[in-house]
Amino acid sequence: MDVRREAFGDHLCVRPSPGSNHPPRLLPPTLTETAEDSCVSYKTACFLDDVNLMPAYSLEGITPVVHPEAFVHETAVLIGDVIIGANCYIGPNASLRGDFGRIIVEDGANVQDTCVMHSFPGKDCVVERNGHIGHGAVLHGCRIGANAMVGMNAVVMDNALIGDSSIIGATAFVAAGFECPPGSLVVGAPASIKRSLSEEEINWKSRGTLEYQQLAQRCKASLKSTDALTSVEDDRARIKIGKYEFKP
Repeated sequence: MDVRREAFGDHLCVRPSPGSNHPPRLLPPTLTETAEDSCVSYKTACFLDDVNLMPAYSLEGITPVVHPEAFVHETAVLIGDVIIGANCYIGPNASLRGDFGRIIVEDGANVQDTCVMHSFPGKDCVVERNGHIGHGAVLHGCRIGANAMVGMNAVVMDNALIGDSSIIGATAFVAAGFECPPGSLVVGAPASIKRSLSEEEINWKSRGTLEYQQLAQRCKASLKSTDALTSVEDDRARIKIGKYEFKP
């Protein structure tokens, strides 16, 4: 299929032929440098679904690292010293800026839509193995322990240490230097330890994280750019997921 190529800042915009149903896509400089100027196929240049195209930016010679078994949405942004482990899920519009300190997301963790990870110079911001960072949360120079969860729109500040298998409630503000032992429920603004979590609550959290690990693989297998339909189909299928139970 013929394509039209045109400059778009430092990127190359590849547009399909007139009449095509496929949207245009941007190629970053790292791909355009190796593309043939004379002709490039639409499948390779435009869709790139098989290679999980994402905005990743090298800074001062330091390039983000993403494990092949991780999924990073193409609208997420990784800058500089960022390390993403296996089976991780990085959601749409997440911003992981390793321009001052190192950003680490260990194996099996998820960082969901519009989350921000950043830190002061020389400090690491870490989500340990199987960590779970809910929509819109902000992590700055802190460490989230293994199998811990940070709720939606919570903020965790510098040098905070969240114990393994703890849960930070939605909208909580965790002050700089805060620490909690493993298995803590932390809520409020400023946040404080409310109580210890039950085994049932920790297991519930773990099942939710497993769903996100599976979502990473589902996205790698089938997520692709498309045009929206203009009407609902008859007998429209539903997304099939596991038996994760909502817990208010």
